[in-house]
Amino acid sequence: MSTNKATYDYGKCHICGEQMEAKRVSQDFWLKGKLIVIESVPAGVCPQCGEKIVKADVGRELATLIGNLRRTPKRRTMSVPVIRYEKEVA
Repeated sequence: MSTNKATYDYGKCHICGEQMEAKRVSQDFWLKGKLIVIESVPAGVCPQCGEKIVKADVGRELATLIGNLRRTPKRRTMSVPVIRYEKEVA
């Protein structure tokens, strides 16, 4: 019995035209000044320029996860270093 699922075809990258590849990515969102990271998001990723896209149903699920953040039982917190760029720009 095969457990291989057919991979979704994300098509060509709308930025550079390279074929998108199906991967799992971490997606970050800023919400009311706080960084939210959702791990293992199925997405199409361009191997050439790095552009990422998700299917519409995945986008809706991400919105639901963010909307239910306070009620999400499987979550953890991580520390993120913040560095300020001090050099003057010409």
